[in-house]
Parts: sequence; structure tokens; C-alpha cells
Amino acid sequence: MTEKRAIDLDTWPRREHFEHYLTRVECTYAMTVELDVTEMVAALRVVPWKSYIAQIWAIASVVNRHAEFRMTLTADEAPATWDIVHPAFTVFNPERETFANVWSPFHNDFSTFHERTADVLARYRTATSFQPQPDIPSNVFDISSVPWASFTGFSLQTRDGWKHLSPIFTLGRYRETEGRTVMPVAIQVHHAAADGFHTARIVQELQELFSDPGWLPK
Repeated sequence: MTEKRAIDLDTWPRREHFEHYLTRVECTYAMTVELDVTEMVAALRVVPWKSYIAQIWAIASVVNRHAEFRMTLTADEAPATWDIVHPAFTVFNPERETFANVWSPFHNDFSTFHERTADVLARYRTATSFQPQPDIPSNVFDISSVPWASFTGFSLQTRDGWKHLSPIFTLGRYRETEGRTVMPVAIQVHHAAADGFHTARIVQELQELFSDPGWLPK
């Protein structure tokens, strides 16, 4: 059973930062980057794996490496971290021009994750409700895709969402530039959970996975 674990405030280096951005200067920020996905796209052309699932797995993999991106609050609004977080993601219904929000349990093994997630996408691609799965757990973070447009900036304005500590990722359409393929990735972060350093680190680690897709089974 996945648990949330309270953070020891007496030894936590970010205690003051957390309290400042959660209660005094309630603050979220967004960072949009273009990541080079040339090698991953090339690898996916010769293996039977879905690009969207590969993107989701890579993001979930780096998110789960770092406690600051698995943060939540206890019942009394003290900082805590989940042992593991799972990706919730969108699946588009083109006939209705609406999307459903679904999720799949994260697994370190890409093949296992791909099999489960492909089943979720197939099952709910014609869903007519916003959240068709009845069992979405609390320890999820959000990924959405806007594959119809590339962008250089993206941010979310969430009213009364100041206690949402999980990161939110938005992916855009591939773009060709100087012989390389790039993909825009926007990350919405609660400043109480993570600073620019932490977000820059996760961006770098995501780039490393895209540049060296040896995790894609042949």
C-alpha cells in the first residue's frame, strides 16, 4: 500500500521556503522548454511502442526519482511525500472533441508499463465522461498533450489551487529545426514544493532519457 510520509521539519533544508510559498506568498510558476527528442523518435520508428506512452513513462520515471515532485499535504497541511506517484494523462475522443482524464500505475519496467497503459488508452479512447475510471488514487500527477500545436510558452491559471503540490506537465507537437526534432514541454510547479534548481534538474534528466533511449526494448 502506498503511503504518504511526513517530512521531518527540524532537518528539512526547505522548511522556510515551503512555509513562505504555501502560506505567505502563495506561488506557482511555469517553465516551458523545447527538448530534443530526435533519438527517441528514431528509435520508436523501428519498435512497436507508442510515442505517447514513451513520453509518459519518461516523465513518470524522472518525477519518481525526486521527493520534491512527489509532495503532498497531510490532513493538518504538513508537508509529506508519497512513496511513489503514478501518471494521470489525457486521452482524446475526436468524435466528441473532448478528452478523458485517466491513469496507469507506474512501473520501472517500460514493457510492463506500456502494456498496461496501452490497454487504458484503448479502453477509454471513446469515453464520454471526464473521469471514466472509478479508481483514480490520490498519489497521481498530471500529464496532458496538445499534439496539434507547438508552443514556446504555456501556463495554467488555477483558482484556489494553492494546495496542489504535484507538478503538471503539458506536451506539444514535434517541430523540426536544423535537422533535429524538438518537443515543447511545459511544467507547472508549486514553489512550496520545488525551486527553479529542482525543475531545471528534472528537465535535464528528461532530456537525457530522450537522448539515450536505451530503455526502449528492441
